[in-house]
Amino acid sequence: MQFDRVYSFMMQKLEQELPNHLTYHNAAHTKEVIRTVQDLGAREGISAHEQLLLNTAALFHDTGFLESSENHEERSCTLAKQYLPKYGYSNEQIEAVCKLIMVTKVPQQPTNLLERILCDADLSYLGGDRYMPRAEALFQELKWSGIVTDWKQWEAMQIQFLHAHQFFTKTAIKKWGPRKSENVKQLVSSNGGGHGRSTDIAAMLQDSFLIVLGVIISGFGLEGFLVPNHFFDGGVTGISLLVHEFFSFNLAILTIVLNIPFIAAGYFVVSKRFAIRTFVAVLLLAACLHFIPYPVITSDKLLISIFGGIFLGLGSGLAMRANSSLDGIEVLALYTLKRTSFTISEIILAANIIIFAIAGLRVGIGTALYSILTYLATTKTIDYVVEGIEAYTGVTIISGNSEVIKSRVVNEMGRSITIYKGERGYLPGNYDVSAPVDIIFTVISRLELRKLKNVVMESDPKAFVFASTIREASGGIIKHRHHEH
Repeated sequence: MQFDRVYSFMMQKLEQELPNHLTYHNAAHTKEVIRTVQDLGAREGISAHEQLLLNTAALFHDTGFLESSENHEERSCTLAKQYLPKYGYSNEQIEAVCKLIMVTKVPQQPTNLLERILCDADLSYLGGDRYMPRAEALFQELKWSGIVTDWKQWEAMQIQFLHAHQFFTKTAIKKWGPRKSENVKQLVSSNGGGHGRSTDIAAMLQDSFLIVLGVIISGFGLEGFLVPNHFFDGGVTGISLLVHEFFSFNLAILTIVLNIPFIAAGYFVVSKRFAIRTFVAVLLLAACLHFIPYPVITSDKLLISIFGGIFLGLGSGLAMRANSSLDGIEVLALYTLKRTSFTISEIILAANIIIFAIAGLRVGIGTALYSILTYLATTKTIDYVVEGIEAYTGVTIISGNSEVIKSRVVNEMGRSITIYKGERGYLPGNYDVSAPVDIIFTVISRLELRKLKNVVMESDPKAFVFASTIREASGGIIKHRHHEH
């Protein structure tokens, strides 16, 4: 058996021909399994001939992925029968190799020592120190193929699989059993310990409350101050007020109709969840404008411009904190941003200059100038509530589980990251205890902050995260938007 020669041939084939989406079942995994069967074989005391059979089975056990992931074990056996005769393997030896390959099929049911060794080597990552990065690689691969859709589903599957799995050899049980138990605990903890559903419901109720409260307050700002006094605001709200003023169309209907194109754009530019929540928020705002008899508070232009803007900004800010929006102009800015060199601030400013210019021609320069003051009060209030959609947010993450967080931020959220080399520890009472750590820094939009926090907490509930507002940012891939499916 000429294992060294077949290893060189097959490893080169795997490295060059395996699809790029195979982030787990790749050449690196095959090399790792071969090293592991050699270590387990030596510890379990098998013969040199048995070790060669094991090495060969490890080399070929995932070669079926060269053709397809479906029934890849059978395809691996076919390739073994095709290539091994050229390297001095007898029919009997090839059959032994194929039998070993087939036993790696999940659920594993090994019947002898060699089979137990290969099974343990193939899934050794379950009890390894690098479990989370390897699990993340497998998650990305299965997500690409459509087997799983999100991290929560993947965690639930992994918890079930880890509970059902067992190591078979004495060496593996002793070497990886304890760490596997720790990995299970970590997964269960990050999955909410069985309370994930109740946590999700609580978050949903909180977001629903913020949207409803924001809608009611925004309606008060419009009907209690702006509309009765022919004032305007920026964005889609301003366009709706203009059309209402010009043609006396129903403001509630205009609010829905004029926001629909921007909500549709938000589906692609931001996310599906954002678009749905924004649509619901706009419908609720229209209902408030139509059904709630808000009182007219004042006719003083200065009070109208300031407090009308404050109430409108407060309502919009609360809706934004629930990952939604009451005005589609931000979505337009994000969409235009991808096709121009202008900043979001410049795009929104240009759109509002047009709105206020038209308003000035209709109702007079004085009212238009007061309306600009309303817009400024609105935006400043939004800044106070959520730090503003126009601002980018710099996020720093310090975690002992940085590998999986790095992978998820880049691959799932489509964000670029910068890594600082640091040390974590130095706690009161344990000042002498520290460990090297990768400190992750990334820049995201405000709308993505909730998603990033969820990704971090799912990966490491003990991670330390802090964020700071960045008023303008350019370069890199910070303007890239990752689509949620």
